[in-house]
Amino acid sequence: MPAAPVRVALVQLEVTDAESVDDRLTRVVDLAREAAAGADLVLLPEMWHVGAFAVDLAEKHAQGLGDEVVTALREVAESTATWVHGGSFSEVTPDGRHFNTSVLVSPYGEIAETYRKVHLFGFDGGETTLMSSGERLVVTDSPLGPTGLATCYDLRFPEMFRGLTELGAESFLVPAGWPERRIAHWTLLARARAVENQAFVLACNGAGTHAGVPIGGRSLVVDPHGEVLAEAGTGEEVLVAEIDPDRVQAWRDAFPVLPDRRL
Repeated sequence: MPAAPVRVALVQLEVTDAESVDDRLTRVVDLAREAAAGADLVLLPEMWHVGAFAVDLAEKHAQGLGDEVVTALREVAESTATWVHGGSFSEVTPDGRHFNTSVLVSPYGEIAETYRKVHLFGFDGGETTLMSSGERLVVTDSPLGPTGLATCYDLRFPEMFRGLTELGAESFLVPAGWPERRIAHWTLLARARAVENQAFVLACNGAGTHAGVPIGGRSLVVDPHGEVLAEAGTGEEVLVAEIDPDRVQAWRDAFPVLPDRRL
């Protein structure tokens, strides 16, 4: 039986130094709830609560999985009966380690899966000065079928996405805080990961300027052929697209490149 079309909403948030972390949390919860109206899945950007490049704020406002950020996302998912991928937030664990962590929340308000960013950006600076690397590839069920989770800089490592595909992924959710000066790479790499793995890529970037870094926007939804189904501009907006999950297997059957891999 054909799968029903899936309506996705990518919330491209503007993050600036002028807005407090507490005010942003309140605003984003409202935006996510609005985006969930009529959507099957909502996706937020990377580290939206503090800003992807604001390492000092990431340490100051780090939270556990049971604290305010995740609790608010769970409430949004449950109250709207929508899947919510919370982008990522600065997590601190009971043993004092910090992670760039994503949660995928089911329409019942339950944490369906957690992913801790594997590839940390900074070349021995930036988030590498605070965060620990995750150690696990994550594929989980979502309205899109088997779905691989990744974050921002992960997009530059094709072997990770091939590993997710080998674990069964037919789509990828990629929140990011990708800077404006390298935004051409963002679009190129998102399309490449889709083509290589014959999978959907939903890549939600931030916008605005924080910590002196302009963020590039241009969130996009890419189909298994590498075609861009929807693309945002450079400011804050909600990008909506409709996806047919059956297109993945149809294309893999019609053009069976994946079984030809030898190395």
